[in-house]
Amino acid sequence: MVIVAKFRQVAIAVFSLNIILGSQVASAVLTLPLRSKKAMVVSANPLASEAGIWMLRKGGNAVDAAVATTFAISVVEPFSAGIGGGGFLLMHSGKTGEIKALDFRERAPLKATRNMYLDAQGKVRPNASLNGYLAVATPGTVAGMYEVHRRYGKLPWQEVIKPAIALAKYGFIISPQVSWRSLPQYENRKQVILNNPAAKAIFTRNGEFYQPGERLVQRDLATTLEIIAQNPQSFYTGKIAQAIAADMAKNGGLITLADLKAYKSIWRTPVCGNFRQAKICSMPPPSSGGVHLLQMLNIIGDTDLKSLGWHHPDSLHLMVEAMKIAYADRSQYLGDPDFVKVPVQQLISPAYAKKRRQEINMQKAQPATEVKPIDLKTLQNFSQADTQKRNTRRHESTETSHLNVVDEERNAVSLTFTVNFGFGSGVVTPGTGILLNDEMDDFAAAPGVPNVFGLVGNEANAIAPRKTPLSSMTPTIITENGRLRMVVGTPGGSTIITQVLQIILNVLAYNMDVGSAVSVPRIHHQWLPDNLLVEPWGLDALTLQDLRRRGHKIQEAEPWGNANAIAVTADGTLEGAADPRGDGSPRGF
Repeated sequence: MVIVAKFRQVAIAVFSLNIILGSQVASAVLTLPLRSKKAMVVSANPLASEAGIWMLRKGGNAVDAAVATTFAISVVEPFSAGIGGGGFLLMHSGKTGEIKALDFRERAPLKATRNMYLDAQGKVRPNASLNGYLAVATPGTVAGMYEVHRRYGKLPWQEVIKPAIALAKYGFIISPQVSWRSLPQYENRKQVILNNPAAKAIFTRNGEFYQPGERLVQRDLATTLEIIAQNPQSFYTGKIAQAIAADMAKNGGLITLADLKAYKSIWRTPVCGNFRQAKICSMPPPSSGGVHLLQMLNIIGDTDLKSLGWHHPDSLHLMVEAMKIAYADRSQYLGDPDFVKVPVQQLISPAYAKKRRQEINMQKAQPATEVKPIDLKTLQNFSQADTQKRNTRRHESTETSHLNVVDEERNAVSLTFTVNFGFGSGVVTPGTGILLNDEMDDFAAAPGVPNVFGLVGNEANAIAPRKTPLSSMTPTIITENGRLRMVVGTPGGSTIITQVLQIILNVLAYNMDVGSAVSVPRIHHQWLPDNLLVEPWGLDALTLQDLRRRGHKIQEAEPWGNANAIAVTADGTLEGAADPRGDGSPRGF
C-alpha cells in the first residue's frame, strides 16, 4: 500500500539525519519558523507531523490531521504519550470562530480510595502512585480521538490510523537527538520497565534501552491499532478491554471491565479571557492550565514589557511573583469540576488580578511561605458578572506531548496528551503493546504532599472513584478580531503553564516569530519549592545579580519543555516551529 511504503521511507529518511543539538545548548539555539500559505502540522516528532500533513494532503481537515498525529505520537513517543494515557483538546472553527474543549483525561478506577497510597501510619508510600499496576488510571486517548473524529472528521476513521499502524508494524529508526534513551530521568525509569516482562520485551534488549540508529518495532501495538481501526470500542468493551482487565486483576491493579465500559470523554466549555487585543482560550478544569494562564496574564496586564526590554529584571520579577500567586491558588482550589466547585470566574477576574497585583512589591521577592491562596470568602466577592463586565470592555520535563494543526479553512486543533511520568507506570498489557499511564500520581495522595513534579494539592484534588486528576496541560488557541492568531502548547509537567505564558508573551508582547518564541530561554516558579528555575546561559550575570538582590532563590536547571506553536501572520501566512530542546518538527504545504 502507498501509505505503508511512504512511512517506511519517511522513517528511514527522517531518523537517519544526525541532529546535533544537545540539551546543554538547546535553549541558546533559535529555530527558524516554517512558513506556509495553506496548512500546517507541528508536533514533537517529525514522523508524527508527516502523518498529520499526509491527512491534509488527502483532503482531510484539522481534526483528521490531529487524530493521525496523535496515534503516530503514541507509537514513536512511548515514553511520553500514547493510547494508554489521556489528555485534552481545543479546537477552533474557521467558519464560525467557535472554540470547543474536549476532556479525554484518564480517570480514577471505581475501586480507588482516598487513602490508597498511605501506609498504616498515614504516610505516603514512596512510588506507589508512580510505578506498577496500582498507579494506572482508566485511559481516555482512544475514546477522545474517536469522539472528536466522529463529530468533526472528514476522512474515514481507518484512514487516519494507517500511519500509526505502519510505524508500529515496520518500526522506525530511533533518533540521535538527546531524548529518552540517554537522559538521566529515563535511565532511572529503566528498572521500572525491566520489572514488567511485556514492557521489557518491547523497549529493551539485554537489559538496555534500544539505542539511536536502531529500529524499534512494536508488532503487538500494530495489531492493537488494527483492531481499533476496525472498532474503537474494542478498547473499552472488546478483546483489548478484556486483556487490560485480566492483567490488572492478576497483578493487583484496580481497573476492571466496568471502568473501561463506563469511560466517556467530556465536552467542556473553554476558559477564555482577554490580553491586550487578543482573546486567549485554553483548557478549563480538570486542567489548571487555562485558569492560571489567564490569571498570570491578568496580573501582568497592561505592563509595557516591550519598552522594558525582553527579560528585563522588572518584567522577570513581575512574572515570577504572578507565578507564585497562581500556583498557590492552584494548590487550594483546583480539581475535577464534576466533584468539587472550582471558582473559575473569580480566579480569572481582572478585579481579582488587580487585587493580587497590588500585593506585589516590585523591589522584593515575597517568600513562598508568605504567598497564600486567597481565602474563599474574599475570592467569592469577585463575581462572574464582574468578570464579564470587565471583559466586554477589553479582553508536564519532556513527559507528555503536544501537537498543533491548522488547515486551509483555518480550522485549528491544539492537543496535549500524556502517560504522565517517563514511560508511565512501566506496565504494558501483555499481547497488546499498550504502555499504561501512572496518572494516579496527579491526585493529592495526602494534603500538602507534593507529587513527582513537586506540585501540592489539597481536598479539591483528593482521590475518588471516577474522578479526574488535576492537570497542568494547557492547549491554547488565540484569536484577534475573530480570526485565528495562534495555537500553542507544550509538555513539561508543572512547567507547562509558565512555558505557555512566556511563549504567548514572546509573540504578543515582544513581537517575536514563533521560532524565536519557542526557542529562547525560560524561567519557572511554582510557589513550592521556593526556587526560581533558570536555564543555563539563559540570563546574563547582571540580571541574575539583580534578581538575587530582590530575594529570588535562583536554581540553574537543564533546559525543560518541548513546546511548539503555529501563528498566523498579518498577511495570513502560517508560521510554525518546534522547540529545539526536542525532536519536533513542523510540516506544511
